[in-house]
Amino acid sequence: MTLNALPPLSLYIHVPWCVRKCPYCDFNSHAAGEQIPQQQYVEALLADLQSEQPLALQRPLQSIFIGGGTPSLLSAEAYQQLFTGLRQQLVFADDIEITLEANPGTFEAERFRAYRQSGINRLSMGIQSFNDLHLQKLGRIHDSDQAKAAIAAAFKAGFDNINIDLMHGLPGQSLADAMQDIDTAISFNTPHLSWYQLTIEPNTEFYKRPPTLPEDEILWDIQEAGQARLAAAGFQHYEISAFAKPGKQARHNLNYWRFGDYLCIGAGAHGKVSWFDEQGHFHSQRRWKTRTPKDYLDPTKNFLAGEEAIEPEDMGFECLMNALRLHEGISVELFEQRTGIGLDAVREPIDKAIQLGLLEVSEQIRPTERGRLYLNELLGLFL
Repeated sequence: MTLNALPPLSLYIHVPWCVRKCPYCDFNSHAAGEQIPQQQYVEALLADLQSEQPLALQRPLQSIFIGGGTPSLLSAEAYQQLFTGLRQQLVFADDIEITLEANPGTFEAERFRAYRQSGINRLSMGIQSFNDLHLQKLGRIHDSDQAKAAIAAAFKAGFDNINIDLMHGLPGQSLADAMQDIDTAISFNTPHLSWYQLTIEPNTEFYKRPPTLPEDEILWDIQEAGQARLAAAGFQHYEISAFAKPGKQARHNLNYWRFGDYLCIGAGAHGKVSWFDEQGHFHSQRRWKTRTPKDYLDPTKNFLAGEEAIEPEDMGFECLMNALRLHEGISVELFEQRTGIGLDAVREPIDKAIQLGLLEVSEQIRPTERGRLYLNELLGLFL
């Protein structure tokens, strides 16, 4: 398989601090002290980028995603300084999408306006629920009124591309409760909704002290009813837990799921990059950064914690593990472009998946409705 083009390029930036750690969260987040060293952190991010910049290979950034943690704990001035430094090292596409994760418990209307003026053009709001009792059980620091006020403030500040993060399957949640959350989210007319089921992850407080979650029948009813409610409101269910109005899919996440490249800076950030060697052979590599803020800010330590080549025999699975999250899957042509291998390299598991009714393949490799329901089983065939 001969390739002549590299994948599109994005940038992931991780901000590792939160006001406090939520009991369900297994992300790399750490409780903030009295004061976050934001000036030192911005300087570290830009220093970290110096080792990432050559991997851009002159490709313009199509998107930036600032995740956490709680990135809205940093000031707009910090982001203005950061973006100035980023533009000195990287080229931004003219229509670049720049997303900031923001939590209602840390918002100020003036700060939202300043974020928008700094160049951030998309907000992802960590609402999780509009039910005060459920928010308390999730350990959130905001209530439903603050959540609603934050969304309204984001619109007023000039953001028209806003995602609402919602969870379902919460402790004590009924079908009616879940639908009330969906209806409240829809009422704000944001163009994107991430709606996903609470799962209990290792190394979390919920794992140590599991809450009582709804029965499977209730979870199934919530899933079916919620998807129907969102479809009726004009949302396209384009990925397992992502719903968008036409043309408003998350471009940064689409690049992940289509096996694009993304640079990474920040404590615990992960990235994937590709290149051609002098003989024209295609290579891909995963990279990850020092995890704790203390070590990341220590000038005697390296930003890069590790890197690992994606071997040719693993390339097909790595690609499909992401692409099959999408309802549309991935075209055969794009699969070959992003992996450097032909479809014959994964023909055996593909044929098995087709026989089981989990996959359909023509010019497009896409999961069937059954395949979307049993995605883990489908992906397991490619291991």
